[in-house]
Amino acid sequence: MFEFLKHTKKEPENVAEVLKELRVLEQKLSGVSQELEVLKKEGQLHLKKVGFIRYNPFSNIGSDQSFSLALLDDENSGIVITSLFSRESNRVYAKTIEKSQSGYPLSEEEKQALEEAKKSNGRP
Repeated sequence: MFEFLKHTKKEPENVAEVLKELRVLEQKLSGVSQELEVLKKEGQLHLKKVGFIRYNPFSNIGSDQSFSLALLDDENSGIVITSLFSRESNRVYAKTIEKSQSGYPLSEEEKQALEEAKKSNGRP
């Protein structure tokens, strides 16, 4: 990848050779810059913002075993997953998110997880 840093050739002897080497380096740098732009655009679509809320949806029964988890990309699109736990059952729901909005009604806990994810910057 960094072949241009290796000394595999003899040193340029005149200005014409230096200019030729600079043109080669310029082409390689242009290629690396284009690849970097592609990676930046792809990186915007990765799920990297996280919001997580634990809670007890049932009064006077159990503990904070239920949760809502929001996973978003740079455009605040992604998914909210909710698990409602009780002694008798466990239910899991998933709702898609497009630019901070869902086509499904969100519970208060799901809204909290979504807001927490939107505030995060995707870095640990």
